[in-house]
Amino acid sequence: MKKIWIIARRELNSYFDSLLAYVVIILFLGFTGFFTWLFGSDVFFRKEASLEVFFNISFWTLLFFIPAITMRLIAEENSSGTLELILTKPVNEWQLVTGKFISTMLLIAIALGLTLPYYFTIWGLGPVDHGAVWSGYLGLLLMSAAYAAIGIFASSLTKNQIVAFLIALIISIFFHLLFSLLSLNLKGWSGNLLNFLSVRTHYDSVTRGVIDSKDLIYFISLTFLGLFASELVITKRNVTEN
Repeated sequence: MKKIWIIARRELNSYFDSLLAYVVIILFLGFTGFFTWLFGSDVFFRKEASLEVFFNISFWTLLFFIPAITMRLIAEENSSGTLELILTKPVNEWQLVTGKFISTMLLIAIALGLTLPYYFTIWGLGPVDHGAVWSGYLGLLLMSAAYAAIGIFASSLTKNQIVAFLIALIISIFFHLLFSLLSLNLKGWSGNLLNFLSVRTHYDSVTRGVIDSKDLIYFISLTFLGLFASELVITKRNVTEN
């Protein structure tokens, strides 16, 4: 665990050293704040003490931001040749992947934590369903974990960060949107399967305050599969090059 934390801390520091963390956080707060408070079906337009608008906007914003955060994690190591150097140290592939995943989740948690003033402001405007708010944040974290794992997997496949971004985005879009749309045109087990594979199905369930074990298992399984696939790719490349 100590090795994983060292990797996570190094990666988190690199986010802030490269200004990427500041850019991502500012853009995230800018997008979510603009649509939550100022534009379209914002809080004042709806006249409800609710953060539903924020969670809907974040659902889409994170789809694009997470691939941008993760695209460099392994691809940069592959490109610079430092991946082999890291793995010559007493660190295995799983510890490397897990450390980078934790660093990504810490950055996302920081970004979400900075939106808590939205919650307290809404609370001051009227009665708030606190359970719905916290389940909404939980839904965003679970979804982010799944997409972060997918992003790391995409980054492990290539040395090009832009290619990694596009691969992660395309895979995520299937889970985010396409599976749900396809399920509407299918009936029976195939439609049910595609609906189950949709992130939207499980995200909506969690954000409604219904913490069902099947939703937790879905997000945890998707996250684990992404990280496990990343480990396999890195291990195979390491064996091939040696």
